[in-house]
Amino acid sequence: MAEIGFYHLTATPLERALPKLLERTLDTGQRAVVLAGSDERVQALNGLLWTYEDRSWLPHGSSKDGFDEDQPIWLSAVEGNPNGAAFLFLTDGVTIDDLTAWSRVFDLFDGRDDAAVAAARTRWKAARDGGHSLAYWCQTDRGGWEKAG
Repeated sequence: MAEIGFYHLTATPLERALPKLLERTLDTGQRAVVLAGSDERVQALNGLLWTYEDRSWLPHGSSKDGFDEDQPIWLSAVEGNPNGAAFLFLTDGVTIDDLTAWSRVFDLFDGRDDAAVAAARTRWKAARDGGHSLAYWCQTDRGGWEKAG
């Protein structure tokens, strides 16, 4: 079973929170797949990870870049694990049927969007019913994370 963390974005948007979580992922020696809701969103995230800070960038790629097995972070709108990642980041309310292939799943959702919050609650219930280990993370005012409950 996967360890699934639900990340309730309230202080910063996905575009500011995701790079920091991916930095931590790489710092632990893990690889990640980021699953987005569309190819356009993948391309936006692709550009973001090169430019999110003046002195930082994250090594990553997508199907347009190729060399999937060499990419520490893989961006996609299509389910799969071409880079052998252990961590999966779900954005834009995207879901997948089988979470058991991942050791950790990060479900990031916009806390300022009532529909996104309601959908996250539904995903939480489904994951709980599926027997996964769950954690709920609240974003602090400064953009960090606190485990709740």
